[in-house]
Amino acid sequence: MSTPASPAAASAPMAADVPGADADTRPATSGRRGRSRRPRSARRNRIGVLQALGIALVLFGSLFPFYWMLSTAVDPNPMSRGASLLPGGFTLEHFRYVLVDANFLRYVRISLIVALGTVLASGILALLAAVAVARFRFRLRTVVLVMVLMVQMVPLEALVIPLFLQARNLQMLNSLLGLVIVYLAFSLPFAIWNLRGFVAAVPKELEEAAYIDGANWFRMFWSVLLPLVAPGLVATSVFSFITAWNEFIFALTFMQDSSKYTVGVGLRTFFTQNTADWGSIMAASTIIAMPVVIFFVLVQRNLASGLTSGAVKG
Repeated sequence: MSTPASPAAASAPMAADVPGADADTRPATSGRRGRSRRPRSARRNRIGVLQALGIALVLFGSLFPFYWMLSTAVDPNPMSRGASLLPGGFTLEHFRYVLVDANFLRYVRISLIVALGTVLASGILALLAAVAVARFRFRLRTVVLVMVLMVQMVPLEALVIPLFLQARNLQMLNSLLGLVIVYLAFSLPFAIWNLRGFVAAVPKELEEAAYIDGANWFRMFWSVLLPLVAPGLVATSVFSFITAWNEFIFALTFMQDSSKYTVGVGLRTFFTQNTADWGSIMAASTIIAMPVVIFFVLVQRNLASGLTSGAVKG
């Protein structure tokens, strides 16, 4: 006795009898998908090319002045170079003259003392002030923050005469300490305002947990709060270092002894009344740029570290 065929078996021959049924449907679907994927991939490629061009333009605009400075410093005859992109040769005579004959390293030493003193003083004072503003509630707290912000809006040129008269009355002219105090006043507003955000971002529960474990305020500050605000402290230190290193007007106004000139004022010695020694100027400028690059390389790891990187330390 024969058994009836199942519906699936019965429909199989029918589907097989229709030639090209699968061939008509499947390629059409895959073709639509292929056409939809190709424009998306092409759009992504165009966006990637545009991003690469934008990055290349930014790098070119940022690095070209440095290349021109360095290439001019090693050019044997920079006065006749003109608009040529490549130097006419290679020589280290300009660097030898700057370092040996002009004794430019004394200006570098003075600038390092002033810049490092400014970084240390601004870091300590700004961190303590930021903790006070972010954690403690006191009268006129908002007024203090607004005044700190307003100090940044005052142009430095407007403060030359008042600060000069004040430094003269305090007998701090021609003094490195007086110059550090002036630079400290310039860098503190930004440092306080920046560190305030880092301190405010630290949860209070971490400090309360440290108190519960028996730590006093100084132990909590050193083991909990300081590691968490270290990235902000590094960022403000970079700003303070660059401010003190590149400043020119106050260093020229306050320093009356040439042996206490900073690198900005020392660079002025290569300019004369009628001409300028561009080879020596560019060599000295390259030497001036090196400490800033080295300082940034030393601290750049902490700039990218997270705010909670030191939460479990100590």
